[in-house]
Amino acid sequence: MPIELSRGAFKELSETAAIPSYDPGSLKAGIVHIGVGNFHRAHQAVYLDDLFNLGRDHDWALVGVGVRPADEAMRQKLMAQDWLTTVVEQEAAASHARVTAPMIDHLKVGDAAATIARLADPAIRIVSLTITEGGYYIDPATQRFDPTHPDIAADAKDRLAAPKTAFGLILAGLKRRRDAGTRPFTVMSCDNIPGNGHVTQNAVVGLAELFDHAFAGWVRNNVAFPNGMVDRITPATTDRERDLLAKDYGIADNWPVFCENFRQWVLEDNFPAGRPALERVGVQFVKDVAPFEHMKIRVLNGGHAAIAYPAGLLDIHFVHEAMAHPLIRGFLEKLEREEIIPIVPPVPDTSLTDYYELIERRFSNPKIGDTITRLCLDGSNRQPKFILPSAADRLRAGQSVTGLALVSAFWCRYCYGETDSGKVIPPNDPSWNRLNQEARRARSDPKAWLGMTDIFGDLARDPAYIAAFSHALDTIWSIGTKATLEAYLVGKL
Repeated sequence: MPIELSRGAFKELSETAAIPSYDPGSLKAGIVHIGVGNFHRAHQAVYLDDLFNLGRDHDWALVGVGVRPADEAMRQKLMAQDWLTTVVEQEAAASHARVTAPMIDHLKVGDAAATIARLADPAIRIVSLTITEGGYYIDPATQRFDPTHPDIAADAKDRLAAPKTAFGLILAGLKRRRDAGTRPFTVMSCDNIPGNGHVTQNAVVGLAELFDHAFAGWVRNNVAFPNGMVDRITPATTDRERDLLAKDYGIADNWPVFCENFRQWVLEDNFPAGRPALERVGVQFVKDVAPFEHMKIRVLNGGHAAIAYPAGLLDIHFVHEAMAHPLIRGFLEKLEREEIIPIVPPVPDTSLTDYYELIERRFSNPKIGDTITRLCLDGSNRQPKFILPSAADRLRAGQSVTGLALVSAFWCRYCYGETDSGKVIPPNDPSWNRLNQEARRARSDPKAWLGMTDIFGDLARDPAYIAAFSHALDTIWSIGTKATLEAYLVGKL
């Protein structure tokens, strides 16, 4: 019978998993984290767990906050197991389980008053976020904060009386601290967005500008928003992972996290209110994160987008299965080496060739169980961040975008809603209805897809891009995904 995850079961759990060497009950809160999903619990929370295991910085424990109704389900499941998480780190040859305990509370979702009160607590010195790329209210075409979004407009109209967005809650907490003479906390994004600190600052200040110009200026001048690059492949949790944990480790966890062994975190050291000594556990603090995040977003996230849609169209379920397909693996390698890597600026002490080879091995890890469906999710937010900027850079340099345009053409074909075999593709984007409609129009007129200028921006008007995209999409519809990949690999697309 699997052992139920709880603090009281540490002795029994230690027979199959590593357990904390510290007493979770002795921790004190120092960080409020918004968005307690799988990635956070496999990344930031693991780094803190490592630090606490060294006997360091026990006043930097986590308090969770959610802003979506679905976050309450996560809260309930974690509360039932004393806020603990089992993290299973997997490589092809070995897997290891550990129980992490850096989170000591999670506030009730929708209780703005309790959240603001906790944010105003002087003990809270960092507010961190993993709210996904789509949670920053960024206009896809301009990549700037969109102050007209209904959620933002509602918080501004309400003047933070009962904020619903992460940024409204942050502002309400900052306002209360300012009024009380309490030092502001640092706001730290842990999402995969270029310049994520700048993006977060633009969202927080942009919302404040809508109702209080003076307050917006105070936030701009007094609150730190460090940039950071985060990396760890972390699939969604399903019954598959729960069953594996129970079978292989004898642990019953409501929401375990399975992830790869590799992890990376590069941060600007800009924490005026203090920070935990994360450098002791492998976090790299640098003056400029941009080269690292540029490399990661273009090579890794762009690589994920590249394999996702052709794999989806070929009815491939897992990412490692896609990497075992010679055409998809070949497509990724040719695209990366010929179009993406050549326009990635140099990264300190890093070989881009070695980095790509690492990415290729990570994608091929058969233990992860990462799904193609997850990689295909939310293309309307991910394409403008991970693929289209590379295409724009190449066009500015007068270079070919054959492969990059093909990635977006595969995305369009995927949004048609049927695989090459005729299987139905379920909705997989917040804007699925719109994407599906435009993809169906684009079957006979590829320019219809590029007509979504809020996504494609200037690329939609670039003759070279229009020609490359149109040819790619026409080819996919004419000869299918497999033959299109074959044509690209031999230089006949």
